[in-house]
Amino acid sequence: MAMNRRFFLRNGVLAVAGTAAIPSFLVRSVLAETQAAPNRRLVVIFQRGAVDGLNVVVPYREKNYYSMRPTIAIPQDQAVDLDGFFGLHPSLAAFKPLYDQGHLAIVHAAGSPDMSRSHFDAQDYMESGTPGVKGTEDGWLNRALQAEDLLHRCAGTCEHTAFRALALGPDVPLTLAGKIPAIALNNVNGFTIAGRGPTLSPAASAFEAMYAGSGDQILHSAGDETFEAVKMLRDADPAQYQPAHGADYPNSEFGNSMKQIAQLLKANLGVEAAFTDVGGWDTHHAQGGVNGQLANRLTDFSASIAAFWVDLGDDAENVTLVTMSEFGRTARENGTGGTDHGHANAMFVLGGRVNGGKVYGKWPGLSNEQLNQGRDLALTTDYRAVLAEVLTHTLGAENLEKVFPDAGIDSSRFLRLV
Repeated sequence: MAMNRRFFLRNGVLAVAGTAAIPSFLVRSVLAETQAAPNRRLVVIFQRGAVDGLNVVVPYREKNYYSMRPTIAIPQDQAVDLDGFFGLHPSLAAFKPLYDQGHLAIVHAAGSPDMSRSHFDAQDYMESGTPGVKGTEDGWLNRALQAEDLLHRCAGTCEHTAFRALALGPDVPLTLAGKIPAIALNNVNGFTIAGRGPTLSPAASAFEAMYAGSGDQILHSAGDETFEAVKMLRDADPAQYQPAHGADYPNSEFGNSMKQIAQLLKANLGVEAAFTDVGGWDTHHAQGGVNGQLANRLTDFSASIAAFWVDLGDDAENVTLVTMSEFGRTARENGTGGTDHGHANAMFVLGGRVNGGKVYGKWPGLSNEQLNQGRDLALTTDYRAVLAEVLTHTLGAENLEKVFPDAGIDSSRFLRLV
């Protein structure tokens, strides 16, 4: 099994990403004391498929909202009121206490300035942090971790655990691709190494075979460290994990991902940045209003995040969570009771240090002349500015030009979310 620059066991349960032929965490210690890791952690959730921000955070005071959406609009009396103008979709009721407590902030009319309506291109642009620039091979979150190291003048000497940057899923996403090693875990309960547990998973078997068959002395000399990194995870005894404080995660793929992120954060494995995604937002047909396809996705989405927040308990003080989607959907519903690919959207920012209880951003309006290209919610906040502000206050990534090249982000114009 050959190793390449993007993955180690990319299609297995464990994937390790780096830019060198041998991932850099294999040639240096990954078992640094966990106290050396920053106290603040960042969790990123990508809603793949382009979520309908107008039915997620409802501008119920906009008359044109109802005229453009005769069958799928959320009635004013059923929206969960936020500030007298905006309301949450009723399936997001689990978010209301977080908003009222000042932990949840919302940024409306946010997104990528690129005008692509292609899922593939728009997702790549958002994950790379370089809208409109094809071929960027690393992600904004990986560059943010690099900027953190530069801030602390590591020059390659900083030690982090193998779990510094991780994704819940089968592959390391573009968001985390780059020089900083990152791992992807499908299931924290499902990875075992020969001699390290009672069973051997298929991915672990492939890992073992690759290690044993390699003639590379660097790989062999560092192999025990790799196995020790996996042992760190196993020693946390993930199969016996019980959510704290009565947290009740949905029995869904996304709910399980959020529970596992909470496990990993609370296990003191040195996690600084965690990523997961959730699909099912491409609602071209039969989107529904108060009930239906979108409502069901939002119930799972909000319940999973709310359970994550409860589960963290006091640890939530140092965690910030941000959501994003490649673009929004058209202001008008289509002929099949759905919405098509649009432009601006809504982002959520949740955290112990977040200035929540407010909908941020300049609202562009939904009058016909205010719509982007006569069809979409116009963009007033670049998503990179939101991420840059969050990164500044979590990872300490002050070199924003390195993280978001050519974005022209000015910290004096931050929304003051955190």
